[in-house]
Amino acid sequence: MKFKFWGVRGSIATPGPSTVKYGGNTTCIEVTSSAGDLIILDAGTGIHALAQSLSQQTLTAHILITHTHWDHIQGLPFFLPMFKPGNIINIYGGLEPLTHQGIERAMHVQLQHSYFPISEAQLKAEVRYFTLKAGAPITVGSVRVTPTVLNHPVYNFGYRLDDADGSSLFFTGDYEPQLNPYQPDHPGYPAMQELIEQKHEEVIAAMAGVDALIMDSSYTDAEYANRHGWGHGTYRSAMNFAAQAGAKQLFLTHHEPTRSDADLEAIFASLLQAGEVSVCLAREGEEFELLDDSGQSE
Repeated sequence: MKFKFWGVRGSIATPGPSTVKYGGNTTCIEVTSSAGDLIILDAGTGIHALAQSLSQQTLTAHILITHTHWDHIQGLPFFLPMFKPGNIINIYGGLEPLTHQGIERAMHVQLQHSYFPISEAQLKAEVRYFTLKAGAPITVGSVRVTPTVLNHPVYNFGYRLDDADGSSLFFTGDYEPQLNPYQPDHPGYPAMQELIEQKHEEVIAAMAGVDALIMDSSYTDAEYANRHGWGHGTYRSAMNFAAQAGAKQLFLTHHEPTRSDADLEAIFASLLQAGEVSVCLAREGEEFELLDDSGQSE
């Protein structure tokens, strides 16, 4: 299995001279299985460039949406294979608890006349929607996909991908490890803390032993002190999860839109001094090949 970053920026696209090296497109990751299956993690603005790189031959694409905040779906209407007859576009996501609507809502809303000049009826490909359940694996080609609910202000899946060749990755989408809202002396604190610890163990188990952990790491510890509840993690929390899960390599993503290339590298240099896990800054355009269970590349 191999994967390529097409968008690594969080919240809003940030093109410009200060983000050229790591990229300004919002979240999108292309995964190619050992059997050649095309799986796309999220559909931020990076999916537009991904689409232009694909073969002009008829294709089937599987798009796994973590959640429906704009920076993770805003590229969907610009995914060019949807306009070609014969293509099959499978879009997967969760059931929104408040609206009780599935992932099809992401397209229905964006392709309304008020927001986009092309209607759903004008899409030439066969677009199919699949509502996933937390903890219930599905099979996509040679890959076993398991969704796990992760804490965010909207319903959000993290996805574990296990290829038939033995390689694996986990992508969190946007994830803020949950904090106890009560003070330790509050009567509600113990019960809430028990729930938080149970969820933490569930998430660690979902990530356990993956070859690649791709994780939301938007903030420094100092920044996070003023951003509790915004739905994003820190560099330190990502490194802690990687260490506890035994992930072979950690990729830090969802870069803050205000963060320049130089800022990212300054933070990264300080992280490397910790030396606890193998860690990389996600960079637009970079591709990685995971080893199969025999230790060989695909």
